[in-house]
Amino acid sequence: MKCTHVALQVRDIDASIGFYRRYCDMQVVHEREEEGIRVAWLGWGEDPPKFVIVLLQKEYPTNTQPPWQHLGISVDSRDEVDAAHAKSQADGISGAWPPAEGGPVVGYFCGVPDPDGNVVEFSFGQRIG
Repeated sequence: MKCTHVALQVRDIDASIGFYRRYCDMQVVHEREEEGIRVAWLGWGEDPPKFVIVLLQKEYPTNTQPPWQHLGISVDSRDEVDAAHAKSQADGISGAWPPAEGGPVVGYFCGVPDPDGNVVEFSFGQRIG
């Protein structure tokens, strides 16, 4: 088995696409509208994609996430973790987790909430993959 996608319901799909482009270097690899719901798949450019984040635009009540719920993205250096956090601060995003060292298994990480409050964790040195 392998994980192929994570689907997230979003209020403003264009804002979410912009976030995942800016912070995760993802691009739209598929887009459609189905029964009045706009759908976009974001990937890293492989054809066919190995993994995508599926965004589904449909209004919903306020989203309050548990404090440690997140999506994990591996980066190539501590500098990239720091850069993601600095970018979130420059963009005025509240609720970001500052960079922290979590030890040899967790690695160095920070977290940045997307427009719907879903946190994306950027990590370097985790023992995954």
